[in-house]
This record gives sequence, C-alpha cells and structure tokens, in this order.
Amino acid sequence: MESATGSSPAKAQTGATGAPSRGNPAMDQPSQGEPYLLTPGPLTTALSTKQAMLRDWGSWDGDFRAMTAHLRGRLLDIAGNEAGEYDCVPLQGSGSYCVEAMLGSLVPRDGHALVLANGAYGKRIATTLRYLGRAHTVLDKGDYLPPRATEVERMLDADASITHVVAVHCETSSGILNPIEEIAAVTAAKGRKLLIDSMSAFGAVPLDVRNIACEAFVSSANKCIEGVPGFGFVIARKSALEDARGRSHSLALDVHDQWEVMNRTGQWRFTPPTHTVAAFIEALRLHELEGGQPARLARYANNRDVLVAGMHELGFEPLLNARWRSPIIVTFFSPAHPSFSFERFYELMKQQGFIIYPGKLTVVESFRIGCIGQVDEHVMRRVVKACASSLRTMGVNHAAPPAAALEERKVLAEAA
Repeated sequence: MESATGSSPAKAQTGATGAPSRGNPAMDQPSQGEPYLLTPGPLTTALSTKQAMLRDWGSWDGDFRAMTAHLRGRLLDIAGNEAGEYDCVPLQGSGSYCVEAMLGSLVPRDGHALVLANGAYGKRIATTLRYLGRAHTVLDKGDYLPPRATEVERMLDADASITHVVAVHCETSSGILNPIEEIAAVTAAKGRKLLIDSMSAFGAVPLDVRNIACEAFVSSANKCIEGVPGFGFVIARKSALEDARGRSHSLALDVHDQWEVMNRTGQWRFTPPTHTVAAFIEALRLHELEGGQPARLARYANNRDVLVAGMHELGFEPLLNARWRSPIIVTFFSPAHPSFSFERFYELMKQQGFIIYPGKLTVVESFRIGCIGQVDEHVMRRVVKACASSLRTMGVNHAAPPAAALEERKVLAEAA
C-alpha cells in the first residue's frame, strides 16, 4: 500500500524519473528559454500540453461539449467513483474561486463549519466563510503543526452545532501533508460532513472516495494533473449537489446551477476557458500514460527525496521531518550566514533557469522549492547545483540555519 507522502514499496520498481517505467513520457525541456517553475502551480507543463492550446474551440459546439464530458468522467475515475455517488462540476476561475463556490454552495446558511488551519490556505478558508456570512470555528495550529483526529473529535463533541469540517489536504505554505484519512474517519464517526481543499494534492496524493469519506473536495487544472490555469473543479456527492439548490450567495459561483446546466446541456453556463480545457485534456492523457496517480506520486516523491538529500549536503535544513513532508513542495530554512539574502538568491536561481518560492513562515526566514510539474530527478539535481552556485556567488560558504530554526523543527517533532 502506498503512503500519501510517497514512501512506498513500489518505489523500487520505478525508472529514472521515479515513475513506473511503463509508458513514462520523457520530461520536456522548457521551450523558448523559459525557466522551470518550481512552484505548486502554475507549474512547468509538457510541450504537448502547451501545443493543445493552439487551436480555437467553439464553446457551444458538440466537440467542446464532448471534451467537457470527457474531463468530468476522467476526474471521477481518478477519484475512485465506482459507485457513481459523486459528480464533477468544473468551474471557471482560480482554485480559490472553487473553494468559495464549494463553501457557499455546500455549507447551508444556517450551517457551522470547523476550519482546520495550519497555514495560509486554511486561514483563507476562514476568511472566505466570514465573507459568506457562514458561522465558523477555527482550529488554528499555527504555521505548520498538523491538525489531529483527537483534536477534531474534542471540538466536535464540544459543539453540536458544527455541521461541516473543512480541511486542507496539502498546505503548501509549509509543504505539510495533513492527515486527511484520520480527519475523514473522525468526521464521519461524529456524523459531520467533510469538505476538502485538495488543490495541490489531487492527482498525485491518494484521494479515493472509496476510502476517504467526504462530502466534496476541490482541485484545480494547474496543479498535479499538470494543466494550465483557468478552471478548477468540485467533486461532490450528488446528494450534496441536490441539496445545494438555491443556497449559493453568488450566481457565477453556484455549484448546483453549474451542475444542473452542465448535465442538461453539456455546456458551461458562462464562457468557458476553452484553451485551458483543451490543455487539460492533453494533461489528463499524459497523466494516464505515466501510470496515473500512483506513478505521479512516485515521481514527485523521488523529486523531493533527491532535492532534500542534495540540499542537505549544502547545509540546508527542511522545516518538516519525513513523516509530514509532502511530495509537492519543500520548505527550507534560510541560512544564518550574514551574506545570505533571499532576494539575491532568488534572482541568481532565476538567472540559472529556476523560479522558486519565498517562504510563508512567520517565526523564522524560509523559502520553498516545488517538486511538481514536468520535472524529474535529473532536473532536481540541476536545482541543487544551481543553489550551490548561487551560494558561492553570494559568498555563503555554508547554508546551516540559525539555532531558532532548529528549535522550531523540534517543536513540530514534539507536538506531532
């Protein structure tokens, strides 16, 4: 059985990229001199995914309606919808649009959501609920500590008015992979409904509705399926979609109405991102060719492991230990060396063809490097070499973090 973080016995069977060798497409070098995007989406896409956007499509035409039906069906397959209890509703816009649509459509106006927050995206969910006028309680674990089932159980026992639990699958502000299985189990045991923001996890990290009881989850085209930005999707129980009739605060973000019109006509209610959909169809083809979710997880996990090992040789230390470290993005502590500047480091990395991410920790300085997109272990080794070169240019002879950073990591180890 594979683990969500990617430590799997099947890893020994993988090829050079960390994915099963059968049908594994070669990683494309970015074209036209563009850098690798070592970010949790948008990310580096395959050349064929880019090329899929070179044709125009009529949004009302039967061919495009067939494309929409195809992507809905494939996403449900990836989610494990064997029983047919769920449906897929694509929505125009960014991932946050889909999160807001899910919350505004599936949490009743008299409902009460328990938000499990351990980073920027959990906090954004709470902010969204405040804008929507939905009652909510926040379990705030700070920058990176994982919410545990025992904590969720205590809060549900203490407040019978809570109707929904909302969790972030992979909190990319730290790179932690939250324990969604145990959260789902306790939520179901307490008779509540679980909503999951799986934006930066679905397609690589297991999220199978046969194993994880949830009311709905959301993800986006430009994450682990490796498409481009422009739409996201809600995968929800059909019963929840039926119950959502007339509940939304918004016309454009009404998941029930989008679902009803899409089922009745095959069309999006408003102008769809046709080129993004075409690119996503190609990205889905490549996802299947690579070996689906297990192979995608294996490649990303291998990318992470190669990156962490190489960075460790330079003296860098990751925030999270292996238990909580996702295969999506890794947070590293910034070096204590007085000559280190993230802004300078960022520019030097960009000059060498790599876009990295600033950190989001509030206690210590950090930065993040993504492991997803059309990159493999060979690219990650080049990333490490670029980091070493950047440090030399800056006059930084060792990347060890300050003592306070290691104390932060100790807090995580003791608490989790």
